[in-house]
Amino acid sequence: MAFQAYLQSVIREGDLTVRLPGGREIVLGDGSGPPVVVRIATARWLARIAANPSMGVGEAYMDGGLVLERGTIHDLADLIGRNAKHRPLKPAGALSRWWLDRRLMANARRAARRNVAHHYDLSVDLYRRFLDPDMQYSCAYFPHPGASLEEAQAAKKRHLAAKLLLAPGQKVLDIGCGWGGLALSLARAAEVQVDGVTLSTEQLATATSRAEAAGLASRARFSLTDYRDVQGRYDRIVSVGMFEHVGRPNYQTYFDQVARLLTDDGVAVVHSIGRADGPSFTQPWIAKYIFPGGYIPSLSEVLPRVEQAGLVVTDIEILRLHYAETLKAWRERFAAHREEIAAFYDERFCRMWEFYLSLSEIAFRYRGHFVFQMQLAKKVDAAPITRDYIARAEARLAEPVRQVALPVAARAARGERPARSLDEEAARGRSRSSQAAAQGSSLP
Repeated sequence: MAFQAYLQSVIREGDLTVRLPGGREIVLGDGSGPPVVVRIATARWLARIAANPSMGVGEAYMDGGLVLERGTIHDLADLIGRNAKHRPLKPAGALSRWWLDRRLMANARRAARRNVAHHYDLSVDLYRRFLDPDMQYSCAYFPHPGASLEEAQAAKKRHLAAKLLLAPGQKVLDIGCGWGGLALSLARAAEVQVDGVTLSTEQLATATSRAEAAGLASRARFSLTDYRDVQGRYDRIVSVGMFEHVGRPNYQTYFDQVARLLTDDGVAVVHSIGRADGPSFTQPWIAKYIFPGGYIPSLSEVLPRVEQAGLVVTDIEILRLHYAETLKAWRERFAAHREEIAAFYDERFCRMWEFYLSLSEIAFRYRGHFVFQMQLAKKVDAAPITRDYIARAEARLAEPVRQVALPVAARAARGERPARSLDEEAARGRSRSSQAAAQGSSLP
């Protein structure tokens, strides 16, 4: 009865039927939207879900204790998300934050390597099944309705490149370089030297191989290095989708290191997930199964650390709903390749990732998550005083793609030779296999 009362208090919209062990049903919501019917398989699972819904629902779905008899796990997650306003998140208290910081988010070097391996050292073949060809595993930037994932990820790279104010010959650091796509794109398009650092052995191997295949190994170098151990000075620093893994206790260390590595007239851009509801805690199921050691910051936690590091915030942009659309595209592609993924992992793994992708999407649609891009410098005049330069730089970087997009017959009629994209120019003269390997790392 207590479980039923709880459900009725939080599920007020939609159409959800929960079938309990023994055959009893609880009907919830106002009947709007597609109907979802779930069955809790055993009394044991009912007890686990009732005791801790934030953990129990995901675990029950993974292990077969929660069965979808009508609708999908995404339908259920979306219904829960639409009702999130009826169950506001409680801010974490000072004591809870202290315990979480000490036990779960300290992220010392050994723990950081272990946490990264948990997620990013999975087979690269998994990520190839649902990411874009450049393997961008961070929020895309959708410049217009209907943009494809490929277009949006290319637009994200152009957006970041524009904010970095790149010039040939500069030295760039990519903190948390992933599989190397952004670093290779910058090295090719802006003729800069890029050092990418990661804690994932799988990402390092892939990034290094891509650089060699693209003929960019001399300008895009990658290493297995903790950001705290990077040495040298850099004209530009970029970090995309990595700050979420730093852990709240290390924010000051992170920005102090950025300040130490950045030249006096340098520019840094940090792209990270943020939360609109103030300091909180990581969703327990996500923390256990997907991103151990991870934490989504509020800007109120970040900006004081930036100030104390002696850095100037020259620009902040909030990307609303862009990550929701990115996750939707990943979720749909994952579903399209589910049989292949299950063949080299298993059914439980597929259920875990289905729940992860859906849960993450609703966090951006309904729970106030967003992405911020924060531009930092040491000097107040390191960047232009208006934002017009961003659009101009993006247009300049996109120009070769627009030329390539012209029909061949139209170009021939105008007497033009076929235009080449930045990627085609870089790959010219190499073998067909090298071109295929390099294609994912262009900056269209």
